[in-house]
Amino acid sequence: MLEFSAQAAAAGVDAGLSPLLVELIKIRASQLNGCAFCLKMHVADAVKAGETSDRLAVLAGWWESQYFSAEEQAALQIAERVTLLSDHGRLADRGVDVDGVLTEKQIAAVTWLTVVINSWNRIAVSSHYPVAP
Repeated sequence: MLEFSAQAAAAGVDAGLSPLLVELIKIRASQLNGCAFCLKMHVADAVKAGETSDRLAVLAGWWESQYFSAEEQAALQIAERVTLLSDHGRLADRGVDVDGVLTEKQIAAVTWLTVVINSWNRIAVSSHYPVAP
């Protein structure tokens, strides 16, 4: 998992994704999966990278706000599609033109980053990692 995670992170850097965007992807997938361990870790990492409390507060409803750039919206839509794969066809259309905003390399990197965080979420949730104040 560590090697897989490192390769996905390198793909994100190679595709020009900002560290903050990478954390938003991880947070959104972890919200959908209910992974408290990963949420605590990646929210802290996002804050260290300069994320604001306002944006974190509305991330779960990102499509209803004007806080996120077109690139961020496209990445978050991919993260939701990959995370909620079994709900394909039932996901709300967020009105984001992913292909018109992100390059193929960026789409691939966001997809791999989402697959990795989903894997970590499943490990943490099924292992009942402790999350205390």
